Amino acid sequence: MQKNRSGNFFEDFRVGMRIRHATPRTLTEGDRSLYIALTGSRTALGSADTSAARLGLAQRPLEDLLVFNTAFGKTVPDISLNAVANLGYADVRFLAHVYPGDTLSVDSEVIGLKENSNRKSGVVYVRSTASNQRGQEVLSWIRWVMVHKRDHGAACGAAVVPATEPVVPAARLYHGGYSARVREICSVTGVQDLWEDYAPGERIDHLGAMTVNDSDHSIATRLYQNTARAHFDGFAMAAAGGQRLVYGGHVISLCKALSYGGLENALSVLAINGGSHVNPTYAGDTIACATQVVEKLDLGLAHVGALRLRTIGIKNAAASTVVFPPAGDGKPAHPANVVLDLDYTIAMPRRGR
Repeated sequence: MQKNRSGNFFEDFRVGMRIRHATPRTLTEGDRSLYIALTGSRTALGSADTSAARLGLAQRPLEDLLVFNTAFGKTVPDISLNAVANLGYADVRFLAHVYPGDTLSVDSEVIGLKENSNRKSGVVYVRSTASNQRGQEVLSWIRWVMVHKRDHGAACGAAVVPATEPVVPAARLYHGGYSARVREICSVTGVQDLWEDYAPGERIDHLGAMTVNDSDHSIATRLYQNTARAHFDGFAMAAAGGQRLVYGGHVISLCKALSYGGLENALSVLAINGGSHVNPTYAGDTIACATQVVEKLDLGLAHVGALRLRTIGIKNAAASTVVFPPAGDGKPAHPANVVLDLDYTIAMPRRGR
């Protein structure tokens, strides 16, 4: 007769465990409008039906990170309700456009577990997949999250840490079904920079900044039906000696929205290769970011190429102060005001020959 939904603690997970998350979610134009209000997203394809039609799409797709955060939120009650912190992402692939009226369902598999040396928590690795109402996979991702133990003395098995690819290769990227008409995006944005105009090593300082209001990050996290206690339960966080955390996905969305300045003609996010929430963000912090072009990828299309980017988000400082430490096998050394280090790949129209 126990009906207290306390969620899973670290010792409840097993490698190979499969979870079908409740409940399916239909996304609407209302969700898009609220997402824009909370993040300031200005993407060309997501802002106007006329622009989407002009660029050859039958319908205006929803913003990629609205889809990601909504699907992510579905996993929280089963995976990270008792999280200490979400630690990172890998192999995030956007497999199809999602449109208003589509319904998302999400499944996860536990692919790794590693108890922390203090025996109070451990890291859970999961691979999750979101599908639409037709059973078509639209999004797949790996993430790892630190989760409290219910019983600090509970025995846990040997550590299993899954291997992940550092970069999603071009052959595994969904091209978006774009036609040659996407080259007309310059007439929509008024900016002429296309795939050919970016160079590896180039740095872009996004000059905007956004202060995270307490109401904004709370509403955004509720929009995604993310129920993690760390974002909402101020009493519990204070009792643990801390304060409510801003959901990391909201920070990613803010940085993506801010990066419009300098990347105006981006079509969509194709993949998130890896990412870390380096330090926490709290209400009242002001977020700014800078982006470095890591490499240019040829998708085998004359009209669309891909750019692999690294965006670093900081709090309470100007974008011009961002430093890009070498990204190698180890964890990059960041100052305390860095809140996000995100490696991702976008689709960008190209002039072609």
